[in-house]
Amino acid sequence: MIGGVPAPDALRASRRRAALDASGMAIAAVAFGIVYGLAARGAGFSVVEAVAMSIFVFAGAAQFAAVGFVAQGMPWLAIVGLTFLLNARHLLYSAALAPWLLRTGRGERAVMAHVLTDESFAVGLAHFRRLGRADVPGYWIGALFILVPWQLATIGGYLGGELVPDPTVLGLDIVFPAAMGALAVGVMSGRREVVAGVAGAVIGVAVALATSTSAGVIAGGLVGPLVGLAIPHRPDDAPDGAPEADGHDEAIGVAP
Repeated sequence: MIGGVPAPDALRASRRRAALDASGMAIAAVAFGIVYGLAARGAGFSVVEAVAMSIFVFAGAAQFAAVGFVAQGMPWLAIVGLTFLLNARHLLYSAALAPWLLRTGRGERAVMAHVLTDESFAVGLAHFRRLGRADVPGYWIGALFILVPWQLATIGGYLGGELVPDPTVLGLDIVFPAAMGALAVGVMSGRREVVAGVAGAVIGVAVALATSTSAGVIAGGLVGPLVGLAIPHRPDDAPDGAPEADGHDEAIGVAP
């Protein structure tokens, strides 16, 4: 670290680590994108509609839910509301990244927010923590390793739908839960994160068993972090190198 800026070797090493971490997630993105393409085709989407949703929405779990809701004939207002709740965890992701990006322009933050996923959040936050500061190019490593494979796999899954009539035969349906579990373990760096993760899992499973899987995901994703925040904060809970606002930085809006 030289004058608060990581040495070039440290920066390159951290970016290589981010690329390595993201490459494993890219494999999961391919499998998950194929399943999404199959689901969109089965719901009556055209290939253009399926790909447009992957580009402009770019929210895996919410896309699956939306496709299912469309297939059920649910009103659009209800679809928007339910998928918003399903993706509400991104508000928390944005809040966690905000202190690192105080000096990043609003336009750049808006573009970064669009490609914010579970995977890019995990890779980007870990990268920032290793460096002790934000590194926007490093953030894009994780984002692009998910964005590009997801789009290509959506097309491949849609066009190859006739070849894979049942994704469960190939075990593709387990890829997303496995990847999310690995991400959750990777970001549990403190006492509050562990409590939030355990509480979210318990609440999510309980609600899913009592009602539906979608309701369980929403309940676990919303209540778990709130339980974690209720745990008293201790100085040693903060991640190493976390930035502190100096009172003169521009406030950042939380983008979903």
